[in-house]
Amino acid sequence: MEYIKGTTRFKIEEPTVLSLGKFDGLHRGHELLMDYVFRKKQEGLKAVIFTFDIPPKKNVERVNAKVLTTNQEKSRLFESIGIDYLIECPFTQEVMCMEPELFIEMVVKQLNVKCLVVGKDFHFGHNRRGDYRMLQQYASEYGYEVEVVDKMQEDGRDISSTFVREQIVAGNIEKANELLGYRYFVEGSILHGRKMGRAVLGIPTINLIPTEEKLLPPYGVYLSITEWNGRAYPGITNIGCKPTVEGNNPVGVETHIFDFDEDIYGREVKVSFISKMREERKFESLDALKRQMIHDVAFGKQYFRENQR
Repeated sequence: MEYIKGTTRFKIEEPTVLSLGKFDGLHRGHELLMDYVFRKKQEGLKAVIFTFDIPPKKNVERVNAKVLTTNQEKSRLFESIGIDYLIECPFTQEVMCMEPELFIEMVVKQLNVKCLVVGKDFHFGHNRRGDYRMLQQYASEYGYEVEVVDKMQEDGRDISSTFVREQIVAGNIEKANELLGYRYFVEGSILHGRKMGRAVLGIPTINLIPTEEKLLPPYGVYLSITEWNGRAYPGITNIGCKPTVEGNNPVGVETHIFDFDEDIYGREVKVSFISKMREERKFESLDALKRQMIHDVAFGKQYFRENQR
């Protein structure tokens, strides 16, 4: 996949099928969009996703909105499903104030668009004035077709990033994973910690500090899968700030991988969450924390024995 970012001068010469949106978390609500994109790809068009480098709402309203997928995570998801080009357009003042008619002209001409695939709720351009009806209105002028896709529903509501985010914030990881169609995850490099897991508690852990914009599940201990070097390893993960350990500890993702003793410091890993086991809490001593961790590990190993990955 070619990942084009940091410029509004993107250019594709080959004829393309294009889907546009925020795509914060590639969830099951996007399946119908992707199905149509890949049908057109089979007809010979290059599959292109157009999104922005940050969610437009965050820029416009200046809110510190947490995202389901960082830009890096998003690019890997699109690459994994077979997208040919990902356009990550910078959401500059010029783009933010661009009239929708001009936006259509820019995107269609620069990306050689022959087919546009959008949802009924898609809006674009200054004051969100553009919608799928406007795309249809200009289709004959610019020589493209438009496919408007209905939202997939679950529990009587549209599957959306908002729906997924609500479940993660509530700690309903199983439901969030059901809506996503895959396990919610965090990616990042393994950092050196204080080595208390191995030296003091006898339970070695790896430490990952996620980016500030990434939405994390509530503090607590989770059943997890860690992916590294093409393999998946079961374990348990604590999200939080280690209240039992003295000092000002940053919020982190700390994982104990079962029966794993490789040195992966500095390596990129992906930690996916399966289910919440318990809340994070402060113990009266490190010995009490160790007893709880031994119990957590035993529970986790039993879970994975009974539920094959």
